[in-house]
Amino acid sequence: MPGLLLTQDQGKILGPISKLLGYLMEWIFEFLDMIGIPNIGLAIILFTIIIYILLMPLTIKQQKFSKLSAKMNPELQAIQAKYKGKKDNDSMMAMNEETQAVYAKYGVSPTGSCLQLLIQMPILFALYRVIYAIPAYVTKIGNAFGVMADKIIATDNGSFLQNSGIDSISAVVNQYSRNFAIEGNTRNAIIDVLNKVSSSDMATLAQKYDLANLTYEGQLILSNDATRGLLDTYNNFLGLNISNSPSAIVGQAFNGGNGVQIGLLIAAIMIPVLSALTQWISVKLMPQQQTGDNAQADSMAASMKMMNNVMPIMSAVFCYTLPAGMGIYWIAGAVVRTIQQILINKHIDKMDIDEMIKKNQEKRKKKLEKAGINPETLSKNASMKTRNLSSSASKTSSMSQADKDAAIKKATEYYNKNAKPGSIAAKANMVKQYNEKNNK
Repeated sequence: MPGLLLTQDQGKILGPISKLLGYLMEWIFEFLDMIGIPNIGLAIILFTIIIYILLMPLTIKQQKFSKLSAKMNPELQAIQAKYKGKKDNDSMMAMNEETQAVYAKYGVSPTGSCLQLLIQMPILFALYRVIYAIPAYVTKIGNAFGVMADKIIATDNGSFLQNSGIDSISAVVNQYSRNFAIEGNTRNAIIDVLNKVSSSDMATLAQKYDLANLTYEGQLILSNDATRGLLDTYNNFLGLNISNSPSAIVGQAFNGGNGVQIGLLIAAIMIPVLSALTQWISVKLMPQQQTGDNAQADSMAASMKMMNNVMPIMSAVFCYTLPAGMGIYWIAGAVVRTIQQILINKHIDKMDIDEMIKKNQEKRKKKLEKAGINPETLSKNASMKTRNLSSSASKTSSMSQADKDAAIKKATEYYNKNAKPGSIAAKANMVKQYNEKNNK
């Protein structure tokens, strides 16, 4: 079964990771509930902080590689310039050996920080899934929505919900139409929709399905004039209902019935603004790729710079239209990354790069020895091959065109001996004589 948005992710990679992160989110929420502040916004912030702290060793490794890359890139570019335009096999092999020697000198892999990114990316995607689908991973929240879903199913199996004719509700239902199409998944699909409809649409559904008096663990699920319901308690963060998007909150601020609610309007606008600002600061603190004489590296650096400038704008747009809870996650993540980056930059600036290179070389030497390879012999062979190639290339380049033609003629005569040039016999003779010559 494919991944189902708010229903627990069933993907082969993200599914198990999301489930593990879901356990962490549930533990955080249960802890907050135990101390009397069962708040989804606060749970998201704590969840984000814990995940980024756990990922910090990988982040440090990534930054170390960036630091070493800045130091070794001039050497790699010099090798590329040395073999520029040479496409023959010997030149390519020699360039590869010299490049490998530079990587060995700095004790890093050509794949660089790819491994760290491959580990981090699924975790961060799964983290996003958990936050976007909290009722699917936090039992208490899911059960509260489940009570309403059961009432809706008992009333008309969700018929009005799916065919309400109300644009805002229909838009959410259409978003999760795939979930409704899966047999036996109606309850989850209804929870999907209930978790994403705005407060005003929830009020409409509550009236249609008589949800106002439903309780979970003895408490009202939805608020009334006298009592704040469980969902509002869970979702209220600094006066905002984080299940609503800032765009919906802005509409609510203008259509509240008592004039424009300035405080609500400012709070809603601040989420996308803070998201863009914190993202921009975080990106600026990250190591920037250096430009130089390498056109390819310069092109990559320009692309990265453009992407870094566009990302804050994109985050503002997304955070304005997505539920405010996602905006809180993006802001919390950017703030944590910023603090991490400041600490990492200080740590790396204090490091002795030369000492690091020495340690990396020693590690590589031990790995080679463990594999039964003599590092000195390996290095000597690479140097000899490079020198031989340079010597051969020098001799060839110093030959006159007449000498080159004579050498080609001599080789042709040698291999075509006792056979007509171009015949099958000549080709067979060529193979035979070549083998005899090289086996002497």
